[in-house]
Amino acid sequence: MLPKDPVMLLSAVNLKLRDFYPSLDALCEDLEEDKTEIEKKLCAIDYRYDKERNQFV
Repeated sequence: MLPKDPVMLLSAVNLKLRDFYPSLDALCEDLEEDKTEIEKKLCAIDYRYDKERNQFV
């Protein structure tokens, strides 16, 4: 389960993307998380997923 707080979510997702998953899609599928919801929460704090970097920037 991922954190609800957007800043903590950012940290957790970027760590998991860096260390364990080749893409946001793979992370969401494996953890059974809603990709749109993650993107919406992180967009609210001005972070967008960058496929090339495989992280939210």
